[in-house]
Amino acid sequence: MGGGSAGGAQGRDRAPRRAGLRALAVDDEAPALEELLYLLRDDARVSHAEGAQGATEALRRLGRAVGEGHAADDGIDVVFLDISMPGLSGLDMAHLLAGFAAPPLIVFVTAHEDHAVRAFDLKAVDYLLKPIRRERFTESVRRVTEALAAASGPYAARMRPDVPDAAPAQSGVLGARSSAVGGSRLPVELGGVTRFVDVDDITHVEAHGDYARVHTRQGTGHLIRHSLAALEESWRPRGFVRIHRRYLVRLASIEELRLDGGSLSVRIGDRILAVSRRNARDLRDLLVQRANGGPRNGR
Repeated sequence: MGGGSAGGAQGRDRAPRRAGLRALAVDDEAPALEELLYLLRDDARVSHAEGAQGATEALRRLGRAVGEGHAADDGIDVVFLDISMPGLSGLDMAHLLAGFAAPPLIVFVTAHEDHAVRAFDLKAVDYLLKPIRRERFTESVRRVTEALAAASGPYAARMRPDVPDAAPAQSGVLGARSSAVGGSRLPVELGGVTRFVDVDDITHVEAHGDYARVHTRQGTGHLIRHSLAALEESWRPRGFVRIHRRYLVRLASIEELRLDGGSLSVRIGDRILAVSRRNARDLRDLLVQRANGGPRNGR
């Protein structure tokens, strides 16, 4: 498929309503592209949406628009980008866009969760799973409009007065507000479905930039839009302790403390996690306190 003209997939844009998001949808599969364009054109916050059936065609379009800057009349604010495409993948295209002087925002769209961490490393605003649910799509557009409004320059000036308020944030999706981590259950999104994980089932959390991957007793890893620092602050009373800049662990989940050549590590299930020198003393003190019958939060 990839690389051909979107043709009928692009169709005609609706008559401009007012200044708003200008979006480019990229997918090598025509039905998926049609669906994405339908959702974009049906959203009041989107004033212009067009499609490209492959990365090569999309780059030609963006090379003209992005090269002129965000203030250009035919500029693109955001690219809704499929990841698995023949030839240049969505991740490849994102790398190329990063080299533009004023690249558009990126929302990855895919049927698989496997690329989530790499996608967010590329500073994607969001990661939509197929089949796309309308409420999840609405939330994604909200994130885009907020990111643009918070930016500096002509993009922000154009967006702030003209884009209507987006729908309230959906709890349980990537990007949920920090208050979501304060309860006993953590909302996460898996396969387009919002599920709730008991915090007491969480064994450790691994940092991924501004995101975190939550591991449970069942071995499941959920990617959430929270920093490790925010989780540490909220979950300290539940028995979680920072052992490394990358790891936050439940004290009760530590099965072994290992010392090898001066380096300290802990074992949780089949995972061996490094303990930084900065955190080593606090961890030892807490483990000794626990062994002597001290506070036993996070059972």
